Amino acid sequence: MLKLFAQSLAATALIGVLFASSVNAAEYVAKIGHLESAAQSRNVYLEKVAELVNERTNGEVEFQIFPAGQLGTQREMTEGVQLGTLEATVAPAAFLGGFDPAISILDIPYLLPADDAEAVDLTSGPFGEALCDSFNEKGVTCIGLWPNGRKSFTSNKPIASIDDFASQKFRVMDSKILVEQFKALGAQANPIPFGELYTSLQTGVVDGEENPLDTIKNMKFYEVQKYLLVSDHGAMEDVILFNPAFWSSLPEEYQTTITETFQEVVPDLLAHKKAAVDAALETIKENGVEVTVATDAQKAELRDITYPAAKAAYIAQTGEQGEDLIELYEAEYAKVTGN
Repeated sequence: MLKLFAQSLAATALIGVLFASSVNAAEYVAKIGHLESAAQSRNVYLEKVAELVNERTNGEVEFQIFPAGQLGTQREMTEGVQLGTLEATVAPAAFLGGFDPAISILDIPYLLPADDAEAVDLTSGPFGEALCDSFNEKGVTCIGLWPNGRKSFTSNKPIASIDDFASQKFRVMDSKILVEQFKALGAQANPIPFGELYTSLQTGVVDGEENPLDTIKNMKFYEVQKYLLVSDHGAMEDVILFNPAFWSSLPEEYQTTITETFQEVVPDLLAHKKAAVDAALETIKENGVEVTVATDAQKAELRDITYPAAKAAYIAQTGEQGEDLIELYEAEYAKVTGN
């Protein structure tokens, strides 16, 4: 009798656990893959978005975050989102030009205003919406852009002035726009895979490169570079991509919650990134790199020299769609900055 009673209690407890589990299980579960490490800004604030979205949907939506390329290369993750084997990815725009050439507009130097708030206004307004819409025909749903820093120049030769760039060799990603950026400065651009960059700098295959300061620090490029020009010339934006079937399965109120939450955390994301960049700059200085911070006048001159050539390369690559995006961008840039 006691044995039967104990078995009954155990069965009741099991049913209770299963019931509680079913009550607490999220209705919508999305795996989100990306390339940055767990400690970097993108991942820190993806985890924050996941927490807030889960709370604001009463546990109905659960985001599972997979950093550091756990779910594959960026190309594999983007294709996974397209095919439906992955619900979402947050991808660097610079990695998506082959998938959606329109997004390569972000390769153009000094595209975004120097002021972070103005830059966010630009990327979250009509221009950013048009960029997101360009992904629709690619079989993915873009719900917004996220800031992820700005690029600066390093070299083994002086780069304190614009004239210093002449005849130097710089590594670039495989982008015609970036090739034209350096050509406009009188420099040579060599597309080299990122994994080969440290050795290429060390052996003199190229003189210099361009990357965000925290990347320069994390990859220890300061060990094989002598000079840094803090130019903030290249926007490093992330694109938030969801699988269309998953996204359309969400109630409209949850779609709104998710989109708004991604935008809500941007100020804190920017602050976290700034702290990482400031710390990286100190590390670079401590390792003997000669640092020059570009003045506003130097930045304006750099933009005047590089923007037209990069813009022409973008339009040549994207045709009428690119022309329309440039026209929209220039109109919105003028509104946001008052220039």
